[in-house]
Amino acid sequence: MDAAERLARTTVWVAVALGVVAAVVGSQGSARLGAVPVFALVVALTFAVQWLAFIPAWRQRSERFYDLTGGLTYLAAVATALALGPPPDARAWLLAAVVTVWAARLGTFLARRVRRAGHDGRFDAIKQSGWRFLAAWTLQGLWVTLTAGAALAALLHPDRQALAGSDAVGLGLWIVGFAVEVSADWQKARFRAQPENRDRFLTTGLWAWSRHPNYVGEIALWVGVAVLAAPALRGWSLLTLVSPVFVAVLLIRVSGVPLLEQRADRRWGGQPAYEAYKRRTPVLWPRWGRAPGPPAATDPPAPAP
Repeated sequence: MDAAERLARTTVWVAVALGVVAAVVGSQGSARLGAVPVFALVVALTFAVQWLAFIPAWRQRSERFYDLTGGLTYLAAVATALALGPPPDARAWLLAAVVTVWAARLGTFLARRVRRAGHDGRFDAIKQSGWRFLAAWTLQGLWVTLTAGAALAALLHPDRQALAGSDAVGLGLWIVGFAVEVSADWQKARFRAQPENRDRFLTTGLWAWSRHPNYVGEIALWVGVAVLAAPALRGWSLLTLVSPVFVAVLLIRVSGVPLLEQRADRRWGGQPAYEAYKRRTPVLWPRWGRAPGPPAATDPPAPAP
């Protein structure tokens, strides 16, 4: 077993361990099915779905249903929490709605994108390795658990809290984040659909303000979900509010920005247009109050990651 395989095996066990910790802290105050906290059951379901989907995916060496499985897992987790938890109040329905809308939109968007492209470049190497491919599916289970954890804990906590002014802030953050993510994805999809842009990268619209505006939107919307969930949480379950921090760390430091920046640098590094775009455009957070600069007149057409 080489170093990459050993690292992947370790990643699987660490992800499972973190899932167990999340199940324990999120279960405080959770509704129960017999003696078992429903929150823990939902976490177990989340990982089980990934591992079941991994089996045919590994046999076919295919990542085509990876993102769709992730989206469906969010929907299954929310549905299970609603079905087995206390009678939903306005906060519970609102949390269920925002997570469901986001998961349904992103899961189907990513699945269609992979189907059109025929593959997902993130998986080209790892799907030939059992442990590395399994690690990707296991990490998706952890991703669902930690990102939706605060919402699920709030759905399953019997201490209901009426909606208040702070919830307008949370909903507003979610709406803004969702709008930014959807707009950024739509702009890139439209750009890539034009044959003349085959070897170019996108530098207009939201992509003039940030090199990864879809990630800006995703982090913002999960902050909104945490704000909506917080009033219903107590004790150790408050630790599930780590959700937006986890999203930010994973996207900024692990599997999002670093991988895409490396791929873009390998493809366009050294080209004047690309280097100019990197100099004038923040990697993630827009420089508020400072309008994005236009491409230099001498820049050639810019190649989209």
